[in-house]
Amino acid sequence: MIRFSKIGGFILMCTMCTSIWAQSNGSSSSYSRFGLGTLENQAQGFNKSMGGVGLGFRAGNRINTLNPASYSAIDSITFLLDAGMSAAFGNMKQNGNKVNVTQCKLDYVNIGLRLYRNLGMSVGFMPYTTIGYDFTTSSKVANDPNTLQTITSITNYSGDGGLHQAYLGLGYKIFKELSVGANASLIWGDYTHTVLQTYNTAASTDFNGLNSIQSAEIRTWKLDFGAQYPIRVSKKDVLIFGATASIGHNIKSDASITRFTDQQNEDIKIDTVHNAFDLPYTFGFGATWKHTEKLIVGLDFRQEMWGKCCSPQIVSVGGVPRFESQTGAYKNRFIIAAGAEYTPNMFGKHYWQRIQYRIGANYSSPYLKINGVNGPKEFSVTAGFGLPIANNRTSYVNVGLEWLRRSPSVTNQITENYFMMRLGITFNEDWFRKFKIR
Repeated sequence: MIRFSKIGGFILMCTMCTSIWAQSNGSSSSYSRFGLGTLENQAQGFNKSMGGVGLGFRAGNRINTLNPASYSAIDSITFLLDAGMSAAFGNMKQNGNKVNVTQCKLDYVNIGLRLYRNLGMSVGFMPYTTIGYDFTTSSKVANDPNTLQTITSITNYSGDGGLHQAYLGLGYKIFKELSVGANASLIWGDYTHTVLQTYNTAASTDFNGLNSIQSAEIRTWKLDFGAQYPIRVSKKDVLIFGATASIGHNIKSDASITRFTDQQNEDIKIDTVHNAFDLPYTFGFGATWKHTEKLIVGLDFRQEMWGKCCSPQIVSVGGVPRFESQTGAYKNRFIIAAGAEYTPNMFGKHYWQRIQYRIGANYSSPYLKINGVNGPKEFSVTAGFGLPIANNRTSYVNVGLEWLRRSPSVTNQITENYFMMRLGITFNEDWFRKFKIR
């Protein structure tokens, strides 16, 4: 007989993914207007509830995409399927003004399995960046020389898009303890940034300003490498060290900007920049301490070298605006994450004993420069649970909570606060177990 966990888990995953695909692109941040958009957390549901740690995390019953070397630990008799979604409720504040926002997105869909002795594989999908915003600003610029009425400039900014990432990864244990791995990813997506400007007076006389639409279609690749080495400290304690690195490169995709003087698209001027984007070199180090099957504590540090990456920008040359790809819009970004997971007794008689309790925190410096100053830094606090499905001790429903704050570097930038709820499933069944007939 097929157990309920197989049917129920599969139906839950399919229903969840189908509903989320119909939702928005997952961003409402005004900062997604800059660069490649808002950078997405590449972790799984259990990692995210632990603050995003994972470089030293290694387990046979979970997929850890943060370090592909961990795939070599996947159990040989199991098939892993992991999927997750999230919803966020937040607000944006600037100069005493406050706007509430909501967003919903698919976080990831992954599978993992053992291919051969000491060789594990994972394949899946996750967002790389998200773009989505719509806001309006106004300011008084001058007085009409004929009527002496005040002229107000009104500018609407809107954008949509983002980058998606599909990967195939392998992890192999080359020695008794040392494991290495790699993820090969295809990244694709597009974006559109629109600026519409008008001028008006108290008499409702409107004058069109200089409008623009900036767009790009991006197609590129990404390679991530990882290594892990566990050290047995005592009979009950293991310390696992992890390291990762990614190859940076130029993206062979173009960006274009269309300028026009009114919304009827008259006086159109189009500029195009070739090979307009870069992906950064990155590296990271982490360690995880595991005490029996009860307690896991991890600490990660990651560095992303965005400072030398190019992006399309509007620059002034001799007082004339030009559209070019240059450095200067990014800065190097570092991330520090810490987290823990506690399971009272994974083989316990009572249900609450088998629940995985998680907690963590995360800090990251900005990767953007906005008008020459640093963009917002991010700080988050996380918590969550891994709830076993029925009597199954390996398949879990993952529930996570996160409070995220994007704090500006200068007083006139926007402060963003989000409360996020995450829901996912780790579907783990022994599909490859060989049964003996007596």
